[in-house]
Amino acid sequence: MDCCIQSAYLALILMVQRVYPRKPVDRYGLYQLSIALKFFKELQEHGADALLRREYGSYLTTPEPGYNVSLLFDLTALPADHSALIQKASMLKRNCFASVFEKYFEFQETGQEGEKRAVINYRENETMYIEAKSDRVTVIFSTIFKDPDDVIIGKVFLQEFREGRKASQTAPAVLYSLGEPPLELRDQPGARVGENVGYITFVLFPRHTNKNARDNTIDLIHTFRDYLHYHI
Repeated sequence: MDCCIQSAYLALILMVQRVYPRKPVDRYGLYQLSIALKFFKELQEHGADALLRREYGSYLTTPEPGYNVSLLFDLTALPADHSALIQKASMLKRNCFASVFEKYFEFQETGQEGEKRAVINYRENETMYIEAKSDRVTVIFSTIFKDPDDVIIGKVFLQEFREGRKASQTAPAVLYSLGEPPLELRDQPGARVGENVGYITFVLFPRHTNKNARDNTIDLIHTFRDYLHYHI
């Protein structure tokens, strides 16, 4: 293995193991990267398979048992710009999520109203809802706070989010409700209620969802729940 291939091999192994710890599938330079998401079937309803084919093409392989998606890399035959491939591999989870956002951003851009709201049960007892209007896309996260202190800290943290919009008029509107669903979800079956249930609403406008901005929006919003709970 020459130094270029060796450096590419190490970079890929280090990057993907940091994000999705796995081991090489054999000793001949093949590396398999897999992901399992309990809600993957819900993402498939919104075009996840097509988006993954678009992003990964021939790197897609038959998923290994217990996983939804597998990528197979021949580390002895990487493209010259292997840094881009490393970056794309590290975005596997993000790209699984991306299809539902792209779908509803397109609805907004083309003025398609009345489409059924997307419901993604992304964690146990926690759900993401997405709905498109002609002038906006609304993304709502429901989340569970484990104890009363988390409820208080979460409320303060989200109030800071709301205040942050005053400093940047280009930021999306952020709304927060505790205990019961926001008005948009009052007709939604299964929307949870309870003292430890919080709802965070992002109102995304065309400046956030247009083709030049949407990748960055997806990068940021799909990790919001983890970002919130990390800071609590």
